[in-house]
Amino acid sequence: MSATGELQRRFQRAVLTEDFAPGLFVAEGREIAGGLGLYLMAYRARLLSALRDNFPVLHRALGDEAFAELARDYIDAHPSRFRSIRWFGDELTAFLDAVPERLPHPALADVARMDWAIRGAFDAAGAPPLTLADLAALAPEQWPQRRFALLPSLRLVDLNWAVEPIWRALNEDAEAETEAPEPLAHVLLVWRPELECLWRSAEPVEVAALRTLAKGARFAECCTALPRPASPIRRQQPPDCCSAG
Repeated sequence: MSATGELQRRFQRAVLTEDFAPGLFVAEGREIAGGLGLYLMAYRARLLSALRDNFPVLHRALGDEAFAELARDYIDAHPSRFRSIRWFGDELTAFLDAVPERLPHPALADVARMDWAIRGAFDAAGAPPLTLADLAALAPEQWPQRRFALLPSLRLVDLNWAVEPIWRALNEDAEAETEAPEPLAHVLLVWRPELECLWRSAEPVEVAALRTLAKGARFAECCTALPRPASPIRRQQPPDCCSAG
């Protein structure tokens, strides 16, 4: 390896491990000094800022100090590997699931999932949603073979706790008083029909339909794949989460 290559390797190792030992950077017999220490601080500070931006409600729930400690552990385990820092934090929920003791309450892992899904939906590609008029224009014989594409922004998020009230309260007010959530296995729908992300919980039959459509199934296949509901489904406004396809 060339002297320059070796210097670059040592520099990268120093930044990733925060090891700025004297004599670490030597080129042609001369120790390189200067502002290299700034890079050590700036690297982690920038990644911490990215995690705060990508997980704003989790940050508010934990507070500055606890979130910074969690971020340091995550940065050590998962150094940035993206060209865009926007995607840093993609493995945080798995990181939290692996060691639940990292959080003061297990429901906070679902808060992180909701944060990441909403941020992903916001940055997803746009597509015009189907309207009732679009669906009404389809002839009856067209329905069985019709395929519907889901909006690129649609996220189906598996949650184990009813964290939506906590997420909403902390998103609106960092000082909001919240109660511990109840355990509740359910699926959260997150999507962006226009410029604002929307979300709500989904019925099991609705989840089955959306996941079948996501696999490219025809409408007839989707209908036959649906489980029989155990109780009447609540009538509610259908989500704007399908597009022409």
